[in-house]
Amino acid sequence: MQGRSARRNRADRPSADLSGEEKSPGRWWRVRGRSVAGQVLFLQVVVAVFLIVGAVAGLTLQARNDAEEDAQARSRAVAETLAHAPGLIAALESGDPTAGLQPYVAAAHKGTGVDFIVVMAPDGTRLADTDPGLIGERAEGVERAAGGEPFTEIYEGDPSDAARAVVPVTGDGGSVLGLVAAGVTLETVGQSLRGQIPVILASAGVALLLAVGSAALVSRRLRRQTRGIGPSEMTRMYEHHDAVLHAVREGVLITGGDGRLVLANDEARRLLDLPEDADGRHVTELGLNHATVELLRSDRPVTDQVHLAGDRLVSFNTRRTAPYGGPSGNVTTLRDTTELRALAGTAETARERLDILHEAGVRVGTTLNVVRTAEELADVAVPRFADFVTVDLLGAVTGGEEPSGAPGRMRRAALRGVRTDHPFRPAGSVVPTEAAGTPAAAAPAGARAVLETDPAGVRAYGISSLVTVPLQARGIPLGLVRFWRTGTSEPFGPEDLTFAEELTARAAVAIDNARRFTREHTMAETLQRSLLPHALPHQSGLDIAYRYLPAQARVGGDWFDVIPLPGARVALVVGDVVGHGLHAAATMGRLRTAVQNFSTLDLPPDELLTHLDELVSRLDQEDPEGRSGEAVTGATCIYAVHDPVSGLCSISRAGHLAPMLVHPDGTVETPDVPLAPPLGLGGLPFESAELRLPEGSTLVLYTDGLVERRDRDIDTGLEMLRGTLAGAQDRTPEQICEAVLGGLLPEHRRDDVALLVARTRLLDRSHVADWDVPRDPAAVGAVRNACSRQLAAWGLDDLAFTTELVLSELLTNAIRHGSEPIHVRLLHERALICEVSDGSSTSPHLRRAATTDEGGRGLFLVAQLAQRWGTRYTATGKVVWTEQSLTEPTSAEGAPPDLAAFPDLDDL
Repeated sequence: MQGRSARRNRADRPSADLSGEEKSPGRWWRVRGRSVAGQVLFLQVVVAVFLIVGAVAGLTLQARNDAEEDAQARSRAVAETLAHAPGLIAALESGDPTAGLQPYVAAAHKGTGVDFIVVMAPDGTRLADTDPGLIGERAEGVERAAGGEPFTEIYEGDPSDAARAVVPVTGDGGSVLGLVAAGVTLETVGQSLRGQIPVILASAGVALLLAVGSAALVSRRLRRQTRGIGPSEMTRMYEHHDAVLHAVREGVLITGGDGRLVLANDEARRLLDLPEDADGRHVTELGLNHATVELLRSDRPVTDQVHLAGDRLVSFNTRRTAPYGGPSGNVTTLRDTTELRALAGTAETARERLDILHEAGVRVGTTLNVVRTAEELADVAVPRFADFVTVDLLGAVTGGEEPSGAPGRMRRAALRGVRTDHPFRPAGSVVPTEAAGTPAAAAPAGARAVLETDPAGVRAYGISSLVTVPLQARGIPLGLVRFWRTGTSEPFGPEDLTFAEELTARAAVAIDNARRFTREHTMAETLQRSLLPHALPHQSGLDIAYRYLPAQARVGGDWFDVIPLPGARVALVVGDVVGHGLHAAATMGRLRTAVQNFSTLDLPPDELLTHLDELVSRLDQEDPEGRSGEAVTGATCIYAVHDPVSGLCSISRAGHLAPMLVHPDGTVETPDVPLAPPLGLGGLPFESAELRLPEGSTLVLYTDGLVERRDRDIDTGLEMLRGTLAGAQDRTPEQICEAVLGGLLPEHRRDDVALLVARTRLLDRSHVADWDVPRDPAAVGAVRNACSRQLAAWGLDDLAFTTELVLSELLTNAIRHGSEPIHVRLLHERALICEVSDGSSTSPHLRRAATTDEGGRGLFLVAQLAQRWGTRYTATGKVVWTEQSLTEPTSAEGAPPDLAAFPDLDDL
């Protein structure tokens, strides 16, 4: 009945388009007044007709073109065959060409499928023709063939329009002796085309029937769904629907039979505080209380049933939708009846207070940050208990210290309110203590909440009442919390003081825990940073950048170091002590000091880690029962030594992640460095890997805090690091550090991060000089002379004398006390380095010679002349080295020391 009524109303009104504009019923486009389904059917049929007509026309033209091309090809083939037929040329050159050629034409015409064949003289005169009556007449348009060029064409003229081909007949010299033409008349072509037209038209008819049928099915389905209404009716229905959704000030909910929300207007969303994506969700997923959910899921009708929705009392009315059309479901109307809340009285207030306290237990103290904990307290209290809350802490509390002495000025840690136009100092500002004699000034002294109605100084902003509560934990004052209410809220009463004290007491425990954590964290971070390098040492073999970021919760034991070694070499160290806090930071400092001390012995990386492993084991044995709280076991370390002269890098690691190497071409590799157990476990030997690094290679050392997270597998982190480093050869180490931290670090770090990026440089070969020396004292002079010439080439003539003395002493000791092979090397780097190596493992020692001793003063002289000197062992022997400054004089007076006191050097 509704559909018939809509159609009657539609017939009584002039037609309208989709925009609702009325159209004249006398115009030819009255189709616009039809129903939506009728318009769709008409448009689909029109489009189908246009498409099918176009397709038929196109297919017809294509068939005609194909027929004409086929006729021309057939004509050309016949003409070419006859033009090269045996005896044709002889017939043309005979005295009576027609008599000789006519039999050829008649025979060729049979079975070729062409309508005519003509043999002509070069000027176009017909010598033989399938139509004998045309013999002797001249053909038109054959000049191109007479010039020796065969062609095909659609010919229009006498004796008939045809697709013809004309081919010249040439003699031995290439001269044109005659012409052969063959063709198919256009009438014959049309007859073949007419045979295809019925098939094309039949196909078009079938396509039209299918298109109309499918359009009719679509229109029929659309008619059922739209109930035969027209565009104007649809527009009005949408306007009514929009009014219900947005303009009606009574809530409307429609739920389906499956319990999912179908529609909710703006008022219903406001009253029930529905999420924006509520449509289509089940009523159990909308955050409503249990009673409201059961009401919406029930099929029984309800009248004026009141439920609590947030802080409102809402009256519900529900009815079934099925009797009135449409799918099965419920329609619910809602009205705000909050004024009935006064009937709930004390019970509702008590329940609300319990909810606030429960929320405070869950939300306050989620972090170990003093300021954030104060903000969480304010967030819980506003607006459910107070319109404004300020939390002021003593200055020592925010820094983690325990307050002592009389409370002084405080700093505002948190400020929350229902609006921004307020008279309160902003968060972070200094707040003076209350003036003596005011109610709020008595709060800290009495350790009780104080109520102040109509507080002075803030009346102009509508503040009606204030509750000041001291913030204390374990009897230690931490600050003050102030709760404010405006004139739009009910003023605080005496019953609110106890609740304010309870809420503040819970927050005070969390703030004190955060304060103590802040103190420990600050101490551990200060200790850790004091134990880490403050600046990188000067060296020229590597371009280095580093980053160290402590964990945001508890400081860990990550560390790094860059240690210059003799011979222009550089040691890179990255380590990680498992654990957090002061113990981990202190252990890190002990291990870093141990590595620096072991590095002075110039040990290979595997031997250095062996000594470090023994040290960690001894540290564990000092506290076998774990009285200190944590053991050292679990420390990891990677140690690498780079030689800028040879380009070799020796690496060893103990339980640490393998380094990553960026080659000069941008490819990233994870070198195969043997992995040993973490330090302190013992049992397995340490091994080293030796890599040859081209100049411009980038070595990246890091701790697991960079790539490992709780929500991400370590392999994924390593792949992300590899992807960040790919193509990084054009970036500086500083830029690489920024890119790596920006791409891999989470917002909240749970572990320390140490990152060391080193780009290799190679010492210029022109700054290296070396000589093999036979074990013969007479060879010392030759080496000294070669050394003097090399220093002159480097512009270091001022160092020639002292260098010759040093070299002579070291070389003489190697010849007398060492073994072959003996080798001398000079390095011109940031200092002048002199190295003498031999095959002996006996190390020279500095000693004080008596006045009667003839020797023993050589190394003493070396120590006086050189800035540094020492010995390092190699796989084949030892190297004794010295370093001389390029800028400082060799003695305080600027000249070498007097050598008269060294009689054992007379032979030099």
